[in-house]
Amino acid sequence: MLAFWERGFDAVSIADLTAALKIGPPSLYAAFGDKKTLFHEAVERYADTHGSFADRAMSEEPTARRAVGRLLIEAAANYTDPRHPHGCLIISGAINCTPESADIEEFLRERRNNNVAALERRIRKDVRAGELPPGTSARGLAVFVGATLQGMSQQARDGASRADLLAVAKAAMRAWPA
Repeated sequence: MLAFWERGFDAVSIADLTAALKIGPPSLYAAFGDKKTLFHEAVERYADTHGSFADRAMSEEPTARRAVGRLLIEAAANYTDPRHPHGCLIISGAINCTPESADIEEFLRERRNNNVAALERRIRKDVRAGELPPGTSARGLAVFVGATLQGMSQQARDGASRADLLAVAKAAMRAWPA
């Protein structure tokens, strides 16, 4: 997971993976079948561990606004945590993919789009409940949050500090409808 997170799918070789796992190529193929299957497993592991803050924020907070505020604050901390690669594996795991890895790009794109769609549903619910103004564009707001998270991930990979990303989170929340 860490190798894919740090360098992206295509930049990680089978030799890199076997060294990280301390196994030989035959064991890797016996356990996972191929590199793509191992990548899928790594993404699931990431989602269940380092990326789980997003699902928790969405399920535990009473409104979309509070969920997004928490999500952005926790992303700032998670994306800059020095104990692991910076940024988000689901956002950056398909950087520089070759045409042979188009399915990996699509796999991650689908996950990101599903996250935006879930947020859009949550925002629509808040519009119906009167938590957000009736004219609020649920789709536009959800895409804005997705773009903010993607930008924060890249900024973290480029060396932005936690304080820098917290400032982004604060600015993004000022754009939230009153």
